[in-house]
Amino acid sequence: MERSTLDKERRKFPRFTLDFPLDYQVSDGPGAFGGIVVDGSEIGLRIHSVKDMSVGSRLNITVMFPKEFQVTNFDVVAEIIWKENYSTINWDGYRYGLKFVSIKEDDLEKLKQLLSDHYRM
Repeated sequence: MERSTLDKERRKFPRFTLDFPLDYQVSDGPGAFGGIVVDGSEIGLRIHSVKDMSVGSRLNITVMFPKEFQVTNFDVVAEIIWKENYSTINWDGYRYGLKFVSIKEDDLEKLKQLLSDHYRM
């Protein structure tokens, strides 16, 4: 078996490809910033952002997504568990792996529904 298949089989919570905007604020930090959710599961997200942040930082996050004919969101507090420089032809920034620290039950239900509506990676 190839490595990517083995990695997927070891995951307790499946990871799904996503493409949604998010707003976040570093806990105890000034100002809000934007980014993109690239993929996610019930326990964390992978995001892209231009802001340089440290592993271990906690973020207050709002993820916005379409639901029927309107935009809705869920909120979560997450910790950065890994970081990589990330560049494309038109964009330079960072890729972050986030683990949820806290999420309200109703926001978790929104996330589960969102994930069930998308294809697995």
